[in-house]
Amino acid sequence: MKYWLMAGLVLTGLAAGAQAKKTSGNPIVEGWYADPEGTIINKNYWVFPTYSDKYEKQVFMDAFSSPDLVNWTKHPRIVDTASVKWAKKAMWAPAIVEKDKKFYLFFSANDIQNNNEEGGIGVAVSDQPQGPFIDLIGKPLLDKFHNGAQPIDQFVFHDKDGQYYMIYGGWRHCNIVKLKNDFTAILPFADGSTFKEITPKGYVEGPFMFIRDNKYYFMWSEGGWGGPNYKVAYAISNSPFGPFERIGTILQQDSTVATGAGHHSVIQVPGKDEWYIVYHRRPLGETAANHRVTCIDKMVFDKDGLIQPVKITFEGVKKSKLK
Repeated sequence: MKYWLMAGLVLTGLAAGAQAKKTSGNPIVEGWYADPEGTIINKNYWVFPTYSDKYEKQVFMDAFSSPDLVNWTKHPRIVDTASVKWAKKAMWAPAIVEKDKKFYLFFSANDIQNNNEEGGIGVAVSDQPQGPFIDLIGKPLLDKFHNGAQPIDQFVFHDKDGQYYMIYGGWRHCNIVKLKNDFTAILPFADGSTFKEITPKGYVEGPFMFIRDNKYYFMWSEGGWGGPNYKVAYAISNSPFGPFERIGTILQQDSTVATGAGHHSVIQVPGKDEWYIVYHRRPLGETAANHRVTCIDKMVFDKDGLIQPVKITFEGVKKSKLK
């Protein structure tokens, strides 16, 4: 009798604790996850990260959704190498696009080192954000090096004129390309070129772009992904093609909180000047390169539109439901 009473009190206490949770906490979910893309789908927050492990074990991707930034639901194995036959390892940096009631998941795979290896950037499609996703074209969308850019870390940018671009690149080079309307191919620009390099000073990988007050904010990661000096910098331009002059660092490690903070994305609450940065970092004391966790903190601008340095926290962000 006493056992059941105590068990009931414990369960009641756990339920009360779950209801009382007012901040996301960092990391926001359990497990090793990196390179997160945050977005909003159907009035829910979503995060699509890389499963952080040895390359040979990176053969699937999970996703997470939340109605309020605090309580997260895991959607396991939304895509894997069984549904993308050419992908063998190193499935990285998902980017999600919702278009015409379909969801398109861009990813890189196989960590190719030259133009003779199979791999690069692919795209999969599903009827729902939690998958399952299947290969859209049965081969990589992009499988070669151009302007020195390794075909990884793709971000799909929807410009205000409706055009979709893919911004990508590792090995300290970044390209922008024009996507066909159905995402099955890359199209040439009006001047006949196909791969325009927009690499800013300091760029290493992990590009991201958004528009605020009709200005194009371009962000990227610097330093080594496996080390403590990983960080995020940014530039502002009047065009998605630049020029992009580095303004400063806005995300980096805090020796009292975590190391290696980088490879991020940004979420804006629709209709509000309310912004969140979603990123990965390495917990204090962790030295394994793949021991990375996904976190969220506030991102704010000053009166001149410059991004203020982000304070990385253990608390994360407050509960915020979408209307």
